[in-house]
Amino acid sequence: MSVTVRVPAKVNVQLAVGAARPDGYHDLANVFLAVGLYDEVTVTPSPDGLRVTCAGPDAGEVPLDRTNLAARAALILGGRYGRDADVHIHIAKDIPVAGGMAGGSADGAGALLACDALWGTGASRTELLDICAELGSDVPFSLVGGAALGTGRGERLTELEVGGTFHWVFAMAGRGLSTPAVFREFDRLGEGREIPGPVASRELIGALAKGDPHALAATVSNDLQPAALSLFPELAETLAAGRAAGAPAALVSGSGPTTAFLAPDAEAAEGIAAALRASGTCRTVRTAAGPVPGATVV
Repeated sequence: MSVTVRVPAKVNVQLAVGAARPDGYHDLANVFLAVGLYDEVTVTPSPDGLRVTCAGPDAGEVPLDRTNLAARAALILGGRYGRDADVHIHIAKDIPVAGGMAGGSADGAGALLACDALWGTGASRTELLDICAELGSDVPFSLVGGAALGTGRGERLTELEVGGTFHWVFAMAGRGLSTPAVFREFDRLGEGREIPGPVASRELIGALAKGDPHALAATVSNDLQPAALSLFPELAETLAAGRAAGAPAALVSGSGPTTAFLAPDAEAAEGIAAALRASGTCRTVRTAAGPVPGATVV
């Protein structure tokens, strides 16, 4: 018997970042939107104990030891319910690796839901979200999907209403960016000035509720973008190419280096994608729409 869970990528339509806290994290106002790029996580009982395998684009960049969030999810859930985590976790990867789209977090949420179903633990949604928060700041949203405001370090979620479908183009860069390194650069760039507490944009939340891509384009923001551009200056060329192709909004997704372009509709998204492919400023280009559901047993 095996259980497979499909889990989506995310784009941050707003990422407001506060100053570093004493614990090293930052308070966030993080508006997530789940989009239709997916990893599939399959969990099967294993006589050889816990092991992780991965296939798909950039699979060689994915850790296959117990630092992988999918492995950690199995170990934590097993520990809570007195189960040995004797499972083979296979990740069929389609979300960019180290791309700022929560691919590792998606795998953690997917493995957690798959192990819960395989073992029949009967864990409540609240308990699963608690484990997700223990795994990482973005993992709870990977479980929930749709659209949500994340506060604290991003793990405390308030689901948001979305009045339509938003079409996106994602340009993948030639190398990854470390999320901790981007936050360190954010701190360095902010030295000597007061950083305000993060606040969610009412206008942005209203644009999501209306399903209005032009209103959303006018309100998207990412406080980590200057840090990502400082560490990876070539991303500015990709952002400029997408804007020149007609994208009403262009931003770095999360900590990067994937860049995200909001399109007015599906046809415009294909045109922007073609222009980005021809620009020579990125490695690969994908289109996706959102919101979509979070981690789901298939």
